[in-house]
Amino acid sequence: MSRPSDHFDAGKDGFEARDREAKKSTSGGARATMPNKPGGAQKPGRASALVAWLRTAWRQLTSMRTALLLLLLLAIAAIPGSLVPQRSSDPNGVIVYQDQYPDIAPFLDDIGMFDVYSSPWFTAIYLLLFVSLIGCIIPRIKHHWDALRSKPPKTPARLSRLDAYSMQVLDASLDPKRGAVIDEAAKVLRDKKYRTVIFDDGKRGVSVSAERGYMRETGNLVFHSAMVGIIVAVGIGGGFTWSGQRVLVEGQTFVNGLVSYSSFNPGRFFTPDVLAPFSMRLDSFDITYEEENQNAIGQATDYAANVTVNTPGGEPQTETVRVNDPLRFAGTDSYLLGNGYAPEITVRDPQGNAVFSDFVPFLPQDSFLTSMGVVKVPDGLDEQIGMLGFFYPSAVELESGALTSNHPDLRDPMLTLNVYSGDLGLDEGVPRSVYTLDTDTLTPIAARDLDFKPIELRPGETAELPNGLGTIELGEVPRYASFDVHEDPTQIPVLIFAILIIGGLFTSLLVPRRRLWVKATTRADGTVLVEYAGLARGDDPQLAAAVNDLLDVHTRKIVGLAEPASPARDSGVAKRPEPTSGSGSGADSQGASLASSPTQEAP
Repeated sequence: MSRPSDHFDAGKDGFEARDREAKKSTSGGARATMPNKPGGAQKPGRASALVAWLRTAWRQLTSMRTALLLLLLLAIAAIPGSLVPQRSSDPNGVIVYQDQYPDIAPFLDDIGMFDVYSSPWFTAIYLLLFVSLIGCIIPRIKHHWDALRSKPPKTPARLSRLDAYSMQVLDASLDPKRGAVIDEAAKVLRDKKYRTVIFDDGKRGVSVSAERGYMRETGNLVFHSAMVGIIVAVGIGGGFTWSGQRVLVEGQTFVNGLVSYSSFNPGRFFTPDVLAPFSMRLDSFDITYEEENQNAIGQATDYAANVTVNTPGGEPQTETVRVNDPLRFAGTDSYLLGNGYAPEITVRDPQGNAVFSDFVPFLPQDSFLTSMGVVKVPDGLDEQIGMLGFFYPSAVELESGALTSNHPDLRDPMLTLNVYSGDLGLDEGVPRSVYTLDTDTLTPIAARDLDFKPIELRPGETAELPNGLGTIELGEVPRYASFDVHEDPTQIPVLIFAILIIGGLFTSLLVPRRRLWVKATTRADGTVLVEYAGLARGDDPQLAAAVNDLLDVHTRKIVGLAEPASPARDSGVAKRPEPTSGSGSGADSQGASLASSPTQEAP
């Protein structure tokens, strides 16, 4: 993001402007420190000091070093978003993380680790990078536009000092056509897509100056402008983005409305009327497990959520949602996040009346879907009870007596429940997670260390609750799937800008920026010296080859300027030496090489 290397390219040979600017800066500095009155120099006021400080800060902010540092810092700041579950994409994962790490989770929440991409510190880096890019791009666009409208610079006085140089000597018969030689050189250069201008310095010679490669800087500007475009698209378009999470048990339906989502994350510009009217029913959830590879028994190889989507007045549509294969419908994308089991649990009072009946999603704790869930019964019994349960799809007993699951499929399902009584805190008006149970304020009434052991149930079984509170029954055990439904209007703009970034980057890397000159000078003995030279902006390993190719093509052209019947070797066109390539400081060694050629004379 620094200014281009040709920011100052005025002057006689395109390289003297920097020296003039340095002299002007020095003289300007001397005038600024001249004493205004006897007794010492004038001290700058507070206002001018503040302006100078702001100017320095702006230069630092818009420098390439700062922009690269901010880009690196942004990449580092995004790392926690992949290490810690985010509320915007995995709210259930946040709940599980908070349960597993109760000591550090509040601190991480305070510093925004569960909402990394909307945190103040991430936004600050984001905005600083945006300002840095804007402050760098605008001056470069203006300079590039001026450079595109300007003519190629005047031919340098000593071409032999440039990075790539070669020459040939024409005999006196071609002297009257010296201008035609340069005209042919200009035609050759224009055929190679160079911009050209011819200079006639009289006795000092006639020359053509050519340049090409402005697409390199154009690609560079497109690259950086597209980066700004992505920042704007994500920053502004992200305000219209929304996402909602919903857990669906097989056979359940949800309507695309705010009250239907388990959790909802709106953008700052979101309004409820943008939600498209549709409903989605989870018909079945199919999983394929590995059964042949002994080292991967029970590993899932495929997930498929079969759903039916309805719109008002429309025909039902049957779709299948898979991992990384979302359902795209009504401008929204529905992604499959997770899955598990949702046992049907029914609690009855002593008279047999059902006071609780629902499919309760249990959160998987391992790859074999050993799952944990919470049942809360606030009304209908003599006291409020809460149950912390563990579900084992294929229950086996360990040597210690503890239970675990050795396969994720329903081979021998079992549900165990620890029961607690007391105030569940549901009447305080404070939202409580359905996946957590605060046992600190509750009294255990069924646990392993009590006389009343944890309740164990298999599908279809009923057990008594402690203290004669009633009964609990385990019904069928269907699967559930969690979906993330979201609308993101930034996808198409980001795709377009990403393509522009790649195209601009390749253009800036592959298109060489170079200048070529051809100069014809009449010497004292009547012969014509034709010089070829090139200069590149940055590293250009093909510069010498470009000068070599120009000399070859031009030689074939100027052979036709001699007498019509003359062969090439009699036309006065001497054999050329190999072009030289160097840093521009090897003029002496180049001259020695040219002088050693038997058919050449040093200029």
